[in-house]
Amino acid sequence: MSDEGMSVIVKTVSCVLVVPTVVFGLYVIMHGHLTPGGGFPGGAVMATIVALFLVAYGKDGSRKILKKDCLSAAESIGLLLFAALAFAGISVTFFSNFLANTGNWFGTVIPFGPNPGYLVSGGVLPLMNIAVGIEVFAALSAIMILMFSYSGDDSK
Repeated sequence: MSDEGMSVIVKTVSCVLVVPTVVFGLYVIMHGHLTPGGGFPGGAVMATIVALFLVAYGKDGSRKILKKDCLSAAESIGLLLFAALAFAGISVTFFSNFLANTGNWFGTVIPFGPNPGYLVSGGVLPLMNIAVGIEVFAALSAIMILMFSYSGDDSK
């Protein structure tokens, strides 16, 4: 494959698929405490867009769109957010769910018994899923960019 990337059709479709893929990835992240999913699979879903851009735009074209420094910063932010949430409940215990049933936004008091699964019922879990999703998206994207930048290199 040349460094120019694919045809205009493939490039256009890859741009069109950005929004639906990011929305689906965010859906998987935000519903992780209610359904199968969470931060890791949601971040992996969103990282597929980076793989699509790497294939569609090639090595040189993707360097204009994707920046490794931004991904590295996002990975650090995700890790710091996760660690901060883990330490935030340290007065009780490490990783304490300090927002559960507090009446705050993510700590809505849920009535006892069967319920449809409220999105705001997880306490700190949705916030941790967001942090993991950011970290996994950035890490997988950086790995793919690194692997793609060395693919096809004939120097030994």
